This record gives sequence, C-alpha cells and structure tokens, in this order.
Amino acid sequence: MIEPHAPAPPGAPPPWRGPARLPVRPDTGRFLVLACVFVCAACGLVYELELVALASYLMGDSVTQASVVLSVMVFAMGIGSLAAKRLRPRAAAGFAAVEVTLALVGGSSAPALYAVFAWTGDWGGLWENGPRILLVAFSLAIGLLIGAEVPLLMELIQRIRRQDAGGAVADLFAADYVGALVGGLAFPFLLLPFLGQLTSSLLTGAVNVVAGGALVLGLFRRDLTGRTRWLLLTATVGVLGVLGSAAVLVDDFEHAARHALYGDDVRVAVETDVQEVVLTGGTRGRPLGLYLDGRLRVDGRDERRYHRSLVHPAMDGPHARVLILGGGDGLAAREVLTHPGVHRVDVVELDPGLIRLARTDPPLSRLNGHAYADPRVHVTVGDAFRHLRDTPAARYDVVIADLPDPGITASTKLYSQEFYGLARRVLRPGGRLVVHAGPVASRRRVFWTVETTLRAAGLHTTPYRVDSRDTGVTTGPDRTEDTSRAPRDWGFVLAGTADPPPLRPHHDERPPGRPVPGVRASTLVHPRY
Repeated sequence: MIEPHAPAPPGAPPPWRGPARLPVRPDTGRFLVLACVFVCAACGLVYELELVALASYLMGDSVTQASVVLSVMVFAMGIGSLAAKRLRPRAAAGFAAVEVTLALVGGSSAPALYAVFAWTGDWGGLWENGPRILLVAFSLAIGLLIGAEVPLLMELIQRIRRQDAGGAVADLFAADYVGALVGGLAFPFLLLPFLGQLTSSLLTGAVNVVAGGALVLGLFRRDLTGRTRWLLLTATVGVLGVLGSAAVLVDDFEHAARHALYGDDVRVAVETDVQEVVLTGGTRGRPLGLYLDGRLRVDGRDERRYHRSLVHPAMDGPHARVLILGGGDGLAAREVLTHPGVHRVDVVELDPGLIRLARTDPPLSRLNGHAYADPRVHVTVGDAFRHLRDTPAARYDVVIADLPDPGITASTKLYSQEFYGLARRVLRPGGRLVVHAGPVASRRRVFWTVETTLRAAGLHTTPYRVDSRDTGVTTGPDRTEDTSRAPRDWGFVLAGTADPPPLRPHHDERPPGRPVPGVRASTLVHPRY
C-alpha cells in the first residue's frame, strides 16, 4: 500500500531546486513514477531469466548458469547504484539514458548470445568459451544499468514532492518487487511459450524503452533542455527501430543461425515443451543427425555402435520384460527387439515431441526400425524418476538408462543413489541395469562417480567402454561438444542385483581402466557431477 506523503526531516538540501513543474497533479505524477518502476522491474527480471534460460539450453548445467548470472548481476547492481550518485543532479536525463541503454543491451542480449554460440562454436581456442564470456559481460552490463535505476527513480519521486526517505523507499520497493513478480511469471508462462527466447527479449526491450522515455518526456520534460529532449526522442525512436527491425527479421536470423550450427542439411526444427529438436540428413544417402538443444544426440554414421554396446550386454540373460528410460528416438528399443523372447518393452520419455518425430519422421522411423509400430512397445510420457517410484517391485528383467548427461542439472537426479535404488527395486532377481556413464577418456571422474553410485545403491557392477570409430563429436546422451579431433569413446556400467554380470563382448567392449581413487556416491542432496 502506498503511504501518504509525510514531510522529510531536516537534512542536507536536495541537489535540485524546488519541486518539479509537472503537467499533472503531484499524486498522479507519483503514481506514474511508481508505474514506471513496476514496468522496469518486470523487464529487468525478464532479461535475467532470458540469460539463465538461454545459457542453460546452450551450455547445459542450469545451476552453474543461474549462479553466474545471479551473482554477477547482483554485484553489478551494487556498483551501478553507487555510480548513479553522480547523475542525481540530472536525474531525469540520467534515468532516460539508462533506460535507452538498458533496452538496447537487454533486448539484444539473447540474439547476441545465440549468434556467438551458433557462429563461433567450432572455431576453437578462446572462441570456444565465447558464449560464457558474453554471458558474464551481459550480466555485468544489465546489472549495472538496473542498479542505476533505483537511486534515479528515488530522486524523481522526491522531485515531485519531498517526503521522508523511509516512506519513499517503501513505495519504490513495493512497486519494484511486484513488477519483478509479474515479470518472473510472465516469462515462463507467456513470453517463452508464445514468443520464444529471441522475440520475447526484443519485445521486453521495446517495452522498457517506451516506459522510460514516456515517463521522462511526458512527466519531466521541463527538467530537460530542448537539445536533451530531441536527443532522448531520437535515441528512443532509434532503439525502437533497431529492436523492431530485429523482431521482423528474427525468423530469418534463427534460420541462418540454425544452418550455421547444424549445416545446410536441416530438415526439421521444432521447439517442443522440453527442448529444441533438430533433424538433419537422412535422405539421399546422407547420414541422419538428431540434435537436442544444439547438441548432437544421434549420428547415423556411428549410432548403431553406441546402441548395440548399450543394449546387448544387458540382454544376456532373461529379458522378457525390458524398461528403457529415455531413448525417445526409438533406437535403443530397436536393438532390444532384435532379441528373441522379448514380450514387453516400456519406454519412458519426457519429451512427447521427440516421440512424435520418432514415429512419424520417415528417415528417423526408418533408422529406428519402426520400433514404435511393434505392439510389444509401450510408451509413457513422463519423468523417469517418478515412473520408477510408481512402478511395482520386481517387474523387469532389464532396465536400460539411455539418459542425458549427469552434468545437465535436470538429469543429475537420474544418476543419483536414490534413483539407482528405485531401479534396483523394480528389477527381478537376477535382473540387470545398464547405464550410459559418459566418455571415459575425457571425463574419468564422472564415469567412476556413476559406477560408485551404482554400488552404493546395492548393485554389483561391471564397467566397460567402447571406442567410437568417428573422430568427430561423440554422440550419445552426454550431449557434450568437444572440437578436438582426439579418439572418442563411450563409457557404460552394467549392474546386477546379485553378482557382477559377466561381460561377453559383442562389439569391442573392453575394461575402462583403473578407477579414479577417492570418488564418492552422488545423492539428491549432494550431487557430485
């Protein structure tokens, strides 16, 4: 609730002379300033969430990306507040300059971050970290500008009618926090699903510059010189023109960036409720590529080697009922169905859009052997962890975990001791669980943490690795991107409920080498990936 005006106590004189000459009543003027605070706060939080979301999609590990953005931005807000003290004597002009700059920087942040990821991702060297450097730079710049808003807005409120500092701060922060709430809810429920990352960023910038420009030019124009008014009007129109032009061209920009990222062979690109799914090739003899959020997940040149090594060792033994966690592309199910005696295959996949493509896209459905047309295959759309909790005990002979890398925050719980305990519970006596545990050569500690976690859940393990014949980006659930040309591998852990399952090599499976000493099990409350 906005407090009534109270006279300010005696103190140092303000940096301005007398109250502002307003075209409206003072109460209306204060309301308009607080409305601008509300809009600016909503825009500021949307910029923040845009950076966190896009960085998580492009670089993975959402906890790290959120921590970087939040910590850098909050630090920069403090510096921005201190720097804004020098602008207090010219609060109206200073606030207008801050809003014009913030709208341009914040509105262009998501397109710029995506452009650097798409066009410089394979340059190597310093450019390999280009998106991370740009993420920090945008977080710093946006934080500085947001931090500068509050002192200047405080001056503008006091310009209308001076009141005690406590009441002014309470009013200002109330409008600021409510605006942040609206912006925080609007981003995931309105902006992201209906406009996408890039358009919502550009639209937010446009709203930001209009709110700031309208407040200063409409309410405090008499505090500005004629030249300053024209400069502000020109800058506001110019930023709106830049953001509007970018919004008109955003589809062409996405198309060009997608081709830079995936090559000229893109056939399908869809934004599902979970991720971006892109299919390349698969026609006229070209190998099919499946990308999830920009990372190669399936490469038709080498995927059979990966999926055979994942599935076939676990199928040595009873395998009437098989559970596949992940694997929405249908390729693991294809390998399971090659074994006689399989009565039922349950596939649990989080993304219904990927399932839909695996059923209907001709090259992808041909690659998975039309596995979803087999009456023995049953699909459940949902979270693998929750599915295991709801599954009766001792239901499956084999569980195959074909899941994204544990370094991706959403997947960390799927590589935890609790998760493997649930998987052990649904296995029949003598049942087997196989887990893709990432590359051994480049990420030994992650691999052996997965193996240690399986043993901590009461399972008996047989780790193994398989070398990739392709020296390019190794495909698989790890979804990592390494631009070096070193030989690649896949690491797996086969686990049983009784004794370590014997490993009968099918396709060059071999031991992964000596364990890394000192690794500990990963749990829900203490993830170690």
